Amino acid sequence: MNDLENLLMLDGEIFPMDNQYWVKFEAKKVEVSKEIPHGIRYSLTLHDKSNHRVIGYDNAHSFKPRKGKYGAKKETWDHLHKRMETFPYEFESAVQLIEDFWNSVEQYMEHN
Repeated sequence: MNDLENLLMLDGEIFPMDNQYWVKFEAKKVEVSKEIPHGIRYSLTLHDKSNHRVIGYDNAHSFKPRKGKYGAKKETWDHLHKRMETFPYEFESAVQLIEDFWNSVEQYMEHN
């Protein structure tokens, strides 16, 4: 089984966390495209006790980072939400995505 299949197997899983926080995984196979070259539409999210998303890794919509001091940056679909801010995310593999997500969750939980 490859790492994309492992991610697909997590689709629909919800994991309760400490302090009434919870994690949800969504992953669906889609046509490979310029926007989604890995062929997986995903959303990995951490929610607080009020059901607000506080961390999220997804590629559900495009995201164009703000222009840097050297001009426009490329539009990307893979990105990371931290509270109200959005950042580009470089998708390397499904295994790396899951690891990065759980690391972000751990950091967030340690500081909140």
